[in-house]
Amino acid sequence: MTAASMTSPREERIAWAAMAGIIATVTVFAVAQGLTYPLLSFILERQGTASSLIGVSAAMTPLGFILSAPFIPMLSRRLGGTRLAIACSMLAALALVAIACTRDALIWIPLRLLLGFFANPLYVVSETWLISITPAPRRGRIMGLYSSIVSAGFALGPLSLRLVGTEGWPPFLIGIAAFLLCGLVVLAVSRRLPDMPWEGEAASVGGFFRQAPLLLFAVFTAAAFEQILLSLFAVYGAALGSAEGRIASLITCFIAGNAMLQILLGRIAEQSGSTRTMLVCVLVCLNCCLLLPLTFDTWLVWPLIFIWGGVSFGIYTLSLIQLGERFTGQMLIAGNAAFAFAWGIGGIVGSPAAGLVMQAIGHQGLPSFLGLLSFVLAVLLVVRRRRP
Repeated sequence: MTAASMTSPREERIAWAAMAGIIATVTVFAVAQGLTYPLLSFILERQGTASSLIGVSAAMTPLGFILSAPFIPMLSRRLGGTRLAIACSMLAALALVAIACTRDALIWIPLRLLLGFFANPLYVVSETWLISITPAPRRGRIMGLYSSIVSAGFALGPLSLRLVGTEGWPPFLIGIAAFLLCGLVVLAVSRRLPDMPWEGEAASVGGFFRQAPLLLFAVFTAAAFEQILLSLFAVYGAALGSAEGRIASLITCFIAGNAMLQILLGRIAEQSGSTRTMLVCVLVCLNCCLLLPLTFDTWLVWPLIFIWGGVSFGIYTLSLIQLGERFTGQMLIAGNAAFAFAWGIGGIVGSPAAGLVMQAIGHQGLPSFLGLLSFVLAVLLVVRRRRP
């Protein structure tokens, strides 16, 4: 089933039900993913684990994304999207059960790698389903809604720890139940899910890199922004003498902008074009980097951080929209897998690189590094727009 074939009201109802099921699946999965990062870090910190080892442990999940990405097109061809998504949900739950059964930081390293390895195909398959079934005139709004809800799911993960704490089995049971629920949701809507798009020649992640390097650099930039702000903004704020409570509130404001502005950006992309809207987002990011040192101690920092969160993640939302506009068939599957690869690279490389810059030139290295990323992406987008 494709967007072009959705002509009858019944087909439209089936498509909307499928879209709702896909978004619900990934949202629940995002809650589980968002819970595991802080939960495991809290436990390791309480055990007196070295900060360097905590960092290495946290990097295993995005590394699992990177390692699994090249296999996803082949696995989706052999197993089918529904079977692959259900299997990954079950395997991710088992990985979290194994993590909960031990408190050894060294054993957690390969287990967290497996957690990322099993989680990634579900995102890739779900986004491929969603892009392939979404009507082109509504793609911006629907992908914006998808990004907003998934971002909210990631935010709900850490919030759930305030209800059950970080000790014992209760927080792990929430994550395990969320992973299992994903598989059940996919199974419940499986008859309404579209077939995976198999038309065209077999495509690989490497082949997509050659087709759309700029699109993948945009995904890398969006991932780096999110990881750097979440991991190093506390260091930046502390260097400026800001209280921990204010810093935490600013990070929450960043996440709120991340979640709340995606539908608006998707709507703008439908009217003005996704490439032009992405360029505007990148330029706004650049200006936020320049204005952050000037506004940090004023009330203006609050709207700035909110907008910054929205437009920085908007780069990823607009990348998904462009992926659906430019590619179909097996190249679409390969593109989603390549997006996961680029996101993992951005998550692993971004924070250490920004940390080195901050160590070399001081705390203003954070907005300087992010500003440089924005500037490079803006230049590349302008060059591409001017190319015949």
